Amino acid sequence: MFAIKIPDKFTILLLLILIFVMTYGVNIALSGRLNYWGIHPRDLGRWYHILTAPFLHVDGAHLIQNLLAFAVFASLCLIQSVAFFVRASVVIIVVSGVLVWLLARDAVHIGASGWIYGLWSLVVTRAWFERSVKTIVVSLIVVLLFGGMLYGLLPTTAAISYESHVFGALVGVLVAAKMPLRVKGKQSQGRKESKG
Repeated sequence: MFAIKIPDKFTILLLLILIFVMTYGVNIALSGRLNYWGIHPRDLGRWYHILTAPFLHVDGAHLIQNLLAFAVFASLCLIQSVAFFVRASVVIIVVSGVLVWLLARDAVHIGASGWIYGLWSLVVTRAWFERSVKTIVVSLIVVLLFGGMLYGLLPTTAAISYESHVFGALVGVLVAAKMPLRVKGKQSQGRKESKG
């Protein structure tokens, strides 16, 4: 009788979170066999895994940590617009995935961290490129609350794909530099698994 209307923007977010959780559940049921679909650097037969790797996670802690960060940064981008979030996400996933495939260590790189770091750096650096009060305030809040993510750019342990973090963050900066003008214009018109 009293249906709750969820905004389309957050329906997209909830669907993505559901995909993350369901994929993790299936992977657990299959004893981690889906990890095969992670990024295998320089393996010509599996280059397309750059599109599947972000939806895989090594364990529950890895999943939860990524879900929380993803929910925050995806929401901040979705507030701008669905188109902005989708375009930014596609560019970040594909370009950072290609860079990991070309340049990363010989390991199986899985996880949404490259995507997350891309959205994080996009949100932070938009303040520099757009110079609006809103983007500056949001950027400062994100830096204060999530500044510790800078530590994830360092090669601290072999179990973590810092390459995904670094390349994701770099692509996020590029998106921040190039995408705002387009969005405004439109508005006015078998290896060791390394988690990311």
